[in-house]
Amino acid sequence: MNDVFLYTGIYLGVLMLLPTYRSLVGPTVLDRLVGVNAIGSKTIVMLILIGLIYERVDMFVDIALAYAMLNFIAVLAASRYFQKQKGLYDETSKE
Repeated sequence: MNDVFLYTGIYLGVLMLLPTYRSLVGPTVLDRLVGVNAIGSKTIVMLILIGLIYERVDMFVDIALAYAMLNFIAVLAASRYFQKQKGLYDETSKE
C-alpha cells in the first residue's frame, strides 16, 4: 500500500509543475496568485500522503491544516494588496 501512496506523491509532484510554470510566467498577477494557491493545495495533499507513508497521519494532518490556513490567509492578503494597488476598489464609494 505504501507503493500506491509513493507513486501518488510522485504523480502529484509532477502535476505541481503546471501551476509552477503559471506562477512564474503568468501574464497577470491574478494568474500568478492562482498558480501559487494551486501549489499550496497540492502541497496539503502531499503532506497527508507523507503522513500515510510514515503512518503518522495525526501529526501530518495538524501540519497540513496549519499550512492550509497560512496559504489561505496569504492569498487573501496578496489579492487585497494588489487590488488596492491597482485602485480597483475604492473604499470611499458606496455601491
